[in-house]
Order: sequence, then C-alpha cells, then structure tokens
Amino acid sequence: QVQIIETGGGLVQAGGSLRLSCVASGRTFTNFAMAWFRRAPGKEREFVAAVSETGDNTYYQDSVNGRFTISRDNAKNTAYLQMNSLKPEDTAVYYCASGSPRRPSHRFYVASIEYDHWGQGTQVTVSS
Repeated sequence: QVQIIETGGGLVQAGGSLRLSCVASGRTFTNFAMAWFRRAPGKEREFVAAVSETGDNTYYQDSVNGRFTISRDNAKNTAYLQMNSLKPEDTAVYYCASGSPRRPSHRFYVASIEYDHWGQGTQVTVSS
C-alpha cells in the first residue's frame, strides 16, 4: 500500500517559518515527482510547489516563489517544504502528493490530476 504522511504544520505568526515533511512509503520514492498543494478555507485546492523525480527541477506558485523551498531526500523517502516569511494568506491545509507527470514540463508538474497518491494534509495557520 502507498502511504503519504505530512507533518510539521502548526500555528505561526506572520513572518515566521515552518518546515513541512512528507514521508512516502509503499512505492519507489525516487521514481516519482513530489508536490505540495494547499486548500485554504472557502477556496479550491491550489498548487504550491513540486520537485521532479530527479530533484533537478522545481516549480512554485508565484505567490510563494522566493519564500518557500521544496526539496527531497530520496534516502529518507521524504520531501520537504520550507516555508519562510509566512503570510496570513498562506493559511491552509497543506497536502503532499506523489505522481508521474506525463511530461517534464511546468504545465504537468503543477496539475493536481498528475498526482495519484495524496497525504491526509497538515494544517498551517498564520496569524496576523
């Protein structure tokens, strides 16, 4: 079975930092792209960041670019999302996902449909 577990969410003041972790098991971690999506209250799920299978390419939503960093440690079967300079609008449930985007291009890595396994989510709340 495939299991993806996100941890690291919590409550932080604006300007603070959090580091989310995503541990994937049940599949060969190195063979899959990893991504973070989020769903804010009353909003649709949106793409946050993704890292390619090899780690050579990363992709970010414009609103988090420069503040968030996605990375992966294949030896630990873990992906990370380092979130700095957090803003209240970053408040959301953050979901980690793995998949195999059909093409090695931005339009595929940022699309939720390209990911077939998802974690349960971890809440991030940023106070003003």
